[in-house]
Parts: sequence; C-alpha cells; structure tokens
Amino acid sequence: MINGVKAGWDEALDLVASTFRQTIADHGPDSVAFYVSGQLLTEDYYAANKLMKGFIGSANIDTNSRLCMASSVAGHRRAFGSDTVPGTYTDIEDADIVVLTGSNLAWCHPVLFQRLLKAREERGVRIVVIDPRRTATCEFADMHLAIAPDSDVALFLGLLAYLSETGRVDQRYVDGCTSGSREALGLARDAGAGRISEATGISQSGLKEFYELWASCEKVVTVYSQGVNQSESGADKVNAIINCHLLTGRIGRPGMGPFSVTGQPNAMGGREVGGLANMLAAHMQIENPQDRERVKRFWNAPVIAEHAGLKAVDMFRAIGEGKIRAVWIMGTNPVVSMPDADGVAQALASCPFVVVSDVEANTDTTAYAHVLLPAAAWGEKDGTVTNSERRISRQRAFLPMPGEARPDWRIICDVAVRMGFADAFEYDGPDAIFCEHAALSAFENKGARDFDIGALAGLDRKGFGELAPVQWPQISGQAVSETRFFAHGGFYTGDGLGCFVPVAMRSTERNGHTLNTGRLRDQWHTMTRTGKAARLMAHAPEPVCNISPFDAENAGIENGGLIEISAQGAKAILRAAVTDDQRPGSLFAPMHWSSQFASCARIGSVIASVTDSVSGQPALKQSRVEMRAYKPAWTGFAVSVCKPEPQAAYWAVAPVNCGFRTELADGESPEDWITFAQKLFAFGDSDDLEWINVHDKMGGSFRSAIFSGDRLVAALFAGANAPAISREFLIDALMRKHDAASRFKLLAGRKAGHQEPASAMVCSCFGVSARSIAHAIGNGAHTIEDVGAVSQAGTNCGSCRSEIGRMISESCIAQAG
Repeated sequence: MINGVKAGWDEALDLVASTFRQTIADHGPDSVAFYVSGQLLTEDYYAANKLMKGFIGSANIDTNSRLCMASSVAGHRRAFGSDTVPGTYTDIEDADIVVLTGSNLAWCHPVLFQRLLKAREERGVRIVVIDPRRTATCEFADMHLAIAPDSDVALFLGLLAYLSETGRVDQRYVDGCTSGSREALGLARDAGAGRISEATGISQSGLKEFYELWASCEKVVTVYSQGVNQSESGADKVNAIINCHLLTGRIGRPGMGPFSVTGQPNAMGGREVGGLANMLAAHMQIENPQDRERVKRFWNAPVIAEHAGLKAVDMFRAIGEGKIRAVWIMGTNPVVSMPDADGVAQALASCPFVVVSDVEANTDTTAYAHVLLPAAAWGEKDGTVTNSERRISRQRAFLPMPGEARPDWRIICDVAVRMGFADAFEYDGPDAIFCEHAALSAFENKGARDFDIGALAGLDRKGFGELAPVQWPQISGQAVSETRFFAHGGFYTGDGLGCFVPVAMRSTERNGHTLNTGRLRDQWHTMTRTGKAARLMAHAPEPVCNISPFDAENAGIENGGLIEISAQGAKAILRAAVTDDQRPGSLFAPMHWSSQFASCARIGSVIASVTDSVSGQPALKQSRVEMRAYKPAWTGFAVSVCKPEPQAAYWAVAPVNCGFRTELADGESPEDWITFAQKLFAFGDSDDLEWINVHDKMGGSFRSAIFSGDRLVAALFAGANAPAISREFLIDALMRKHDAASRFKLLAGRKAGHQEPASAMVCSCFGVSARSIAHAIGNGAHTIEDVGAVSQAGTNCGSCRSEIGRMISESCIAQAG
C-alpha cells in the first residue's frame, strides 16, 4: 500500500529505495533509521543491520528489544566484557535454590516454569520470588519478598555485604578471576542494614532470612527479567545481582549463576547480529576501531557506522524533531509499546516518510505508514532464532505465505539492491545469510570473542534445513565440551578479569503512585494477533488495573468500577481490580491494549520516557502517575456478530466465538439510544432487521435486541446503574435461533430462574472455565493433577496451574470455615 492505495511490489520497493537514497543524499546517513523487532528471525535482523551499518553508514537501527533486554546487555558487558549469558536452562533444574526477581515466570515463560516445578517436585528445589506484586508465580514460591518498587539494587547490595560479613566469599575466585571487589563491597557496606530495610520495605529479619538462604546453598541461580531491566537503574540492578555471584564464584558451573530470561522470541538472535544501535554484528563493539574495520572488511562495505546510533526513545524523539526524516518500522507497534506513546504518534505523523512492514494491516502504527509492506508471519518464515540459553533453533515454515506477503529478509535485500548494493545482498535464501553470519562470527576471532558459530558456516542448504537445535559457541575444528562460561574466569575484558561494578542505592520517590506495567497470561505485546483469538481474550476481555484495597478506599474506587490514570497530559481508563496482591502506593496495568481493542487503554501514553542512563532502556515499571475514580453517567454491555464501532469515553472490544463483546461507559448519556445503537453496530435504516427496544427513561436504562430473521445479531444493555445481566448468556445467544416468545425473554439478559455467576476462562489451552474447575473440585478433585485428570486444565502449557491451585486452596478454606 502507498498512501493507503494498493500498489505493486516493484512500485513500493522503488519508492522506499529512492526515498531513503535521496534523504541520505540531502541530509546525511543519520537522517534515516530502522526500528526493528525481536520477532524477526536472525536472518532478517542480519540483513537489516548490515544494510544500515555497513552500506548506509549509520547505526540508527534499534529494536523493541531495547524495551526488554538492553539493561541486561549493558550489565553483561560491564561485568563480563561481552553480552554473554553464562549458564543454561538445565542450571535451573540443577540448582538447590532458584531466585526469580522481577519475573512472573509462570505467565511469561510457562514452559520453563514447568521445568522448574518438575525439578521442585523431584529434587526439592526451593523457589524464592522477589516482586512487589503477588503474581501467579508466587503461588508456588517457598518465599516471596514483596519489595518496594525499584529497590532491587538495595536488596542485592545488602546480600553482597552479608556474604562478605559472614565469610561466604570465594576468595580464590575473587583474587584470581575478578577485579574491583573492594570498591563494590565498600558501597555495599556503606548502605547499611537499616537503610536497606527502609528502601525495600522488608524487615531486617526478613532480609536476613533471604540472605542466609542464598548464602547457605552453593547451587543458586538468580533468574531476572523485566522487573529488573525496565528501570531507570536497570543496568545497576543487573550488576548488583552479578556482583553477588562473582563474590561467591557461583557462576558458570552446573546449578549456579545469574540468568537473564528474554522478553522477546528472538532477542538473543538480534543481539548476535548487532541489532541494537550501540552494537556491531557478531558481538563486536561499535566503539572499537578494530572491530569496525574488521566488519567493514568482511562485508566489503563502502562505509561503516563510526559511532553508536540513536536508541529507541531518542530515535523517536529525533523523528519528532525532524532530525530523522525517513524511518522503516519492522514487525513492531511502537505507537502502543513505547513510553510517551502519544509523543511517538505525533513524531510519526510529522515524519516525511514512514515505512511499516507488518503481518497486520491495521495497527496503531500502520495508520502512519506512507508505505505499508506485507511481511510474512513467523509460521510462514524460514530461518533461525536463538533463545535465552544461547540455543539456536531452526524456524521452519508450516504455513504458506498468504497473498503477496514476503519474508523480511527478502524485502530488506530487495530495497538494498535498488539502493545500489546488489553485490552484497543478492542472497538466494535464508541459509546463505545464516552461513555469512556464522562466518563473520569466526572471522579473526581465535577466542577473542564469546560468540563463535564458525563450525556452522559451511552448511549447505540441506544441512541448514536439517539443523538441530545447537548451543553456541560452535567453534570450527573444536569438539563441543563446554556450554557454560566463566567457571574458571576467562572473561572478555581487556585483562581477562570479571569486573565487579560498584553500584549505589538511589533515593526512591514516594509521592503519588507508582505504575508498574507488564504482561497478562494469554496476550502478547500489543495484541495485534493474540487479540483476535476469542479463547485467549476470554481470560481477560478488558484492560484491568490492579489496585490495593487501601488505595481503592482512599480514592473511592470500587472493585469492578473504572479507574482513570493520568500523567504528562495523557490518561488511560481501565477496569479496577481491587486486590491484596497489590502493594499500597503501587498500581499494575497490562501493556497490551491498543486503540484497536479499547478506547483509552494504551498504557504507554501515561509512561514518561525516562531511561536508564547506561542502557537506554525505558523505566516501564516505575512511572509516577495520578489516579482517581472515573464515575460514568452510564455503563453498558453489547454483543454483536460484526465488530462494533463504539463512540464512548470507555469501551473495550473482545472477540467471542460468534462475534464480539463490548463493554461501554461514558460521562454523558446519549440523546437518542436507538441512534447510538445504530452507530455502535453500524446498522443503517435500510437494513432488514427487527429491533426490540425497551427504554425506561425514569430508571435510566435501555435494552435492545436486534434480529436478522430468527437469529440474534446484536444486543445492547445500558443504564445509569450497571445492567444486571449474564454476559455468558448473551454471548451464547448470538446467532442462535429465537422464536417470538424467546426474543422478549432475551431482554432480561439472563436465563429464567436461578442464574449462576459469571465464569472466567482459566485454561485457554483446552477452554476450561472457572465454573468447570470449581465443579471438579466440588466432586473431589483435591490437587492440580486431579483437576487436570478430570478436565485437562493445566496439562498443556501449565500457565493456569497457579489459578487452579488458588481455587483449590480457597475451596479448602471455605470448607474449613
């Protein structure tokens, strides 16, 4: 599509290439940028990075991995001299204690979490969860430290001091393999137990219990994720964790070490090819002249980027300022996912040339595209990805590419050829790109760099097609004997020593409320695909804000009411969930909702563009916001066979099996409810439909059922008070046959007689509702396994097992009470 009009591939690619070429000629290479995605395959990532850094000559290529892994990368590089994950997934199974900090592993990495639970069952592995919220992961924890938001540095400073004070130091490892311990320990001791207790909100006795547990077992793995990374002090948090493992020598051996788990499917693959603006391909460093010259020579490139490019937040700021005049966005939705999301939208609206490659035509970002290119989805693509433990796996297409879709690497290379770089980009398949990538990793390496897969550089197409999952390094001519790093030192720093990084406590602002954002169990990023799946949306059909009972009472917010969150001139309206799982002073809202699914729930719009000064990663977990109750004049619920077009201050649309469900609310009541309903359902006066309406003007309610023949095609229930209806009953009524008598009964909004309460979806894999699970528990299913045997719930991905466990516990308490 060019300016919203269908075009051919040649026309679109010619326009992209000529516009980028002319922009570079007029304004220089730094006037253009790529914003790419951890959802690309490694071969896509490699081609984009090569084009930007080696042929355009700018490092203005960053990725949405900046939003999830940049602080981990920075911490690794400061401590290890390279972005190296030392351990493997089996360490989690071999450990005696697994500490999960800032990671809701049960929902965000459910398969890995099931491995951990199995190890707990078989070996007695103990699980510690460090998280301000009580998450699904906490249901299985032996210890939960509900620390104050953003206090991880203080917590691990206290641990470092405790390890030193109680003699748990591996002095031989510290003296022979590391540097900087004295400075790091000095800052840790200066912090003091009292200040650490105050900063974390954990009693000194509670801290000591955790510290002694960590110190007393040698086999400790500290798993961290976005709760650590997405912070203004994210890199310091990472290094505070690593310092504790360096001091005890608990790194690089079975069952021990710091372990970052990624937030993107191919974040690691992107890091391998230099997908971030401050990196070069093959783990080489853009600030190193020898590395730049080496990569340029290998690529036979005309130029090479000489300095780091703009990181994500700065990139979109530069677009808004007119410094970047052409941007290509691939496989990501920054108008929803970025902080200051409204500012990102304004920047793209002002940009002279925006190209978007995506699998979805309608996203909040594609609305700003001058050129929209249909990219293949992951199940239609062929290439590789790398997971959190450095394991490279083949991604083999299991579906044909629909319509005119093309893989990202092909689109990138077609543009590169049109820009005059044909010799370097005429690949005949992803296998050719992978082999070049592997060869570059080994080029003039000789053990100087951690990332080396030179042994795979000679694969032919058949060998690439049959490649089994393999963990790097894979060094040509060497048998693979080690899959871990740093057990005996050998860091990639100038002197080969691992670096303790001195980190200090920062003062934490306590005024206002802290907004924490994150994932829900069944959704992915900005819901461009998962939001279309009725089964996935059934678990959480509306954007919800978790709030503590204390804060809710003070603000006059009721459970199930609406809450308005505001900051920096923007606001979001979400359904309130009052829960003891949430700390006072802190709110939690999901990151997923876009303008495609809700009126006012792009949570990125209320998040300030504050970043870690080292990594450039946004502090998506600790924005300061104001909140208040949103008191609508009316609320409503609608079902329809076609996607509605709501016009209200608050609405949230979710697919159901036969159509859509919509929650509605507004500060003013419509002058004419029938006109409102016609616009909501996009029905015209000429539509051959039968309307049955009941308008109680005195009671302030309106109910309408619309039929096509004997089928219900839409219904609206609205009023000054929340309609007392059964949403499940109305959803089930869609597209069913209804005779004359039953049509009027529909307006009751529920079955005649006893009405069971609403039942949320618990197991999305097998479509098992809370009601079905409660029925199984009532009939004698006393364990999660019992419930699974009866209903299959919890027997596949396992991410619902915590909810099943909680239901069993609540049932036992009710029976005992």
